[in-house]
Amino acid sequence: MAHVILGLLLIRPQSLYDLVKGFEAGVSLFYSASSGSIRRALETLLGGGLIEVDGPGARGRKTYRVTDAGRAEFHAWMTGPVTGPDAEAAALPRLFFLGLLEPGERAQVLPHLTARIERDVARLEVVEEQLDAQEVPDELRDVFTYQRATLDYGLASGRFAVDWFRRYAEERGAPAP
Repeated sequence: MAHVILGLLLIRPQSLYDLVKGFEAGVSLFYSASSGSIRRALETLLGGGLIEVDGPGARGRKTYRVTDAGRAEFHAWMTGPVTGPDAEAAALPRLFFLGLLEPGERAQVLPHLTARIERDVARLEVVEEQLDAQEVPDELRDVFTYQRATLDYGLASGRFAVDWFRRYAEERGAPAP
């Protein structure tokens, strides 16, 4: 969440209220957060010197802005390895904030996002092969059917994401992963 907040504050300095509204208006498409979790993340960012606060201003609101250290941290996150257990949760925030990078840097990020999703699809394909090799007892057939449907959904979703990111990167002249 810290990097999402840094991205929003790089767009413009904002109050807690503005950040909550920003999450509701756009960020919630890929990341949800309560005002309490946003407040705690702001405190952590302040403590780490990644943001600073002005205020209180109008109506007692504090306005948060990114420091040079925060800019460097955000840049390192955007251009660094795509980590975390969920490829979509790792890729979509970076895609959302890609316009904050220089054009040449954007072209380098897209292949990293695509490669990460490809790795996740490959991992699911291994699970698929293992399941296909197993005998399913009759008493578990119904359970297996829906578990397999969940895997099929994950594979279809991942393959769609790979195709989408590849096309998107190709349209922007990004190198292949």
